[in-house]
Amino acid sequence: MAKLIYEKRARIAYLTLNRPEAKNAIDPELHGLLREAWTDFRDDAAVDVAILTGAGDAFCAGADLKTFIPPWLDADPLKVRAVVQDGFGGRLTRGLHRITKPVLAAVNGWALAGGLELALACDIRIASARARFGSFEARRGYHHGDGGIVRLVNTCGAGIALEMLLTAEPIDASRALACNLVARVVPHDALPAEAERVARQILRNDQLAVRSAKETILDVIGRPLDDQLRIEALNGYSCVANPDIPGRLKQFYDKTDRGRAGAHATDV
Repeated sequence: MAKLIYEKRARIAYLTLNRPEAKNAIDPELHGLLREAWTDFRDDAAVDVAILTGAGDAFCAGADLKTFIPPWLDADPLKVRAVVQDGFGGRLTRGLHRITKPVLAAVNGWALAGGLELALACDIRIASARARFGSFEARRGYHHGDGGIVRLVNTCGAGIALEMLLTAEPIDASRALACNLVARVVPHDALPAEAERVARQILRNDQLAVRSAKETILDVIGRPLDDQLRIEALNGYSCVANPDIPGRLKQFYDKTDRGRAGAHATDV
């Protein structure tokens, strides 16, 4: 049985972590499969959005403690330097987070430890009402090292990060929504359809503009205001060279664009 199900349909790439017997914990083999899939998604012009989810009742329980962690227990500084750029989740938490195509997380259950890091590395998180989020590493003697702390602080603020990391207690989907960890919470059975609906909302837009917006958001985090404004202006005005703009503007002038004023004639 494949540990990762990777499919492509109608400009959407679907990645499903498929180790339900291990709560989709990531072992070295799955890590490698994810790296291959994320690289393919980045390079394939036929897909523009990815949806990541888990099989069974968990999104991802993080690293497989039996196979992924032990090699690190005797790691020397040279080994750390050699692999630190690889990160977790097939490099989505490091390096491949710079894919400018949007990545959605459909969090169907537990997102723990590295699984929380993996969800945070996605651009938009949609949660099942059954979803739970936690960081239990402090119980084992360590803490996040692949973006979990940084992204939790950037997304939710220091308060929620301190609570979750220092207590090592989980939060449920409603609390995650209240602290901005997820964009929305839906009934469990509605999660796949909701993730696809959001993906189609993204797909109806100009993809050059979408990717430039994502790149800009990632670039301005943590910078001084003047630097943020300069980066936004450079990227925003560069979009004017997009050859599709005249046609899209004509649709707007003629009132024929389906997304006018946020409305859409289809189910999106």
